[in-house]
Amino acid sequence: MPTLLFIVAANVASTAVSLSLAALLSFRLLSDLVDRMVHVSIGLLLATALVNILPEALETGLRPDRLGWSVLVGILGLFLLEKATLIHHTHHHEGDGHDHVHGYDAREVGRGAYPILIADAFHNFTDGVVIAAAFLVDLGTGVVTALAVLAHEIPHEIGDFMILLNAGFSRRRSFLFMLLSGCSAVLGGIGGYFVLARAQALLPYALAIAAASFVYIALSDLLPELMRRSSLRKSLPEVGFVFLGVVIAILAMSLDR
Repeated sequence: MPTLLFIVAANVASTAVSLSLAALLSFRLLSDLVDRMVHVSIGLLLATALVNILPEALETGLRPDRLGWSVLVGILGLFLLEKATLIHHTHHHEGDGHDHVHGYDAREVGRGAYPILIADAFHNFTDGVVIAAAFLVDLGTGVVTALAVLAHEIPHEIGDFMILLNAGFSRRRSFLFMLLSGCSAVLGGIGGYFVLARAQALLPYALAIAAASFVYIALSDLLPELMRRSSLRKSLPEVGFVFLGVVIAILAMSLDR
């Protein structure tokens, strides 16, 4: 039962903090801070996936070949899901003078508010399951995974806020709808706990899929923006923020050492 309480608390905190910060940044248009959060989240996601979650999956007894297949299926599955739904999680684009959110010109998505909310609810539910799987391993893995989810959710939620505001939603209505969508993370955490706690054989596969999702988000959605930078003067601080994310992940991992 304490584990379930940790899972619920982590999902509530992750949802509340990411939504609050995303709303603050969206409404005040602090684009520089958004970019920095994206860079930090790259380091957090990759370090959490490769240094924490995947080794934990191996320690639970999953064979290396099955681990590899699980990660491959997870990455390809996410790729196909994005292609099928046409909802991309790209957080920020530059270069054409237009605002972009989730891979679309913001002027073209005014009527896409409700599909975005539905897709976001499914996304948050999956995050809840990921956090549940991590806490079922140990406290440290749960905490660092929750931090990684929180970090990548902030720019993701900012993109959703931009879509809702562009669709004519008021700030208050946008926040309430996003909060309602975010509640699915708690449901995912509770559901994941009861399913994975009773079917321990599924836990290593859930961890492998979680790691795959973190790697996919970092490499397909976040890192390409950093690679587009042409100026060394601009790129060096951004790389520094990536390493800051790695340091944060390492510090969080040390909680259970």
